[in-house]
Amino acid sequence: MAILYSMVARGAVVLAEFSATTTNASTMARQILEKIPPASDNSNVSFSQDRYIFHVKTTDGLTVLCVADDSFGRRIPFAFLDDIHQRFVKTYRHAIRSAPAYAMNEEFSRVLSQQMDHYSNDPNADRINRMKGEMSEVRNVMIANIDKVLERGNRLEMLVDKTSMMQANTFRFRKQANRFRNNMWWENAKLTVTVVLILLGLVYALIAFICHGLSLPHCFK
Repeated sequence: MAILYSMVARGAVVLAEFSATTTNASTMARQILEKIPPASDNSNVSFSQDRYIFHVKTTDGLTVLCVADDSFGRRIPFAFLDDIHQRFVKTYRHAIRSAPAYAMNEEFSRVLSQQMDHYSNDPNADRINRMKGEMSEVRNVMIANIDKVLERGNRLEMLVDKTSMMQANTFRFRKQANRFRNNMWWENAKLTVTVVLILLGLVYALIAFICHGLSLPHCFK
């Protein structure tokens, strides 16, 4: 059997345990519980001892521990710990906070035994866990792709905003150019009229001088 021992504890208080063989795993597990700092919540760690590995999962003040052969890897033991944690919390809920030592051992040790056998000997357990890992990777890739799409969407919105701003600036420039063109036309028209009137006045003055008077008496005899 690959998983030899398992335990559920609240801090240093052991609530349930099961050992498939006669080893000192229980003694070593208690020493490990004492060394786990209170602040190490939501963590997965492994400790080696000879040819055995102690895998420890701590979540929300609840510690789940198992001992497995060093050749068993880490994926299946931690999948087992996840499964045990979910089952234990679902079964006992709020009673976990105040339960005395070994309060759940009589009932839950059977669950530990069954799941240890399942994860150690059933090939489907590893297949299911591998599929879960692949699904998790797909989900992470999907999330990453969605983040890229959202980022691309933000960039597109920025480009649209910049395009709209350029169009507004172009419209404003055209409007100002038309107003400037109209103003220049009126200024040119005024200047032209003024020049024409001045020229007419000069011509009239020259003719009046030649005709010896403003009424042009010598020119209309």
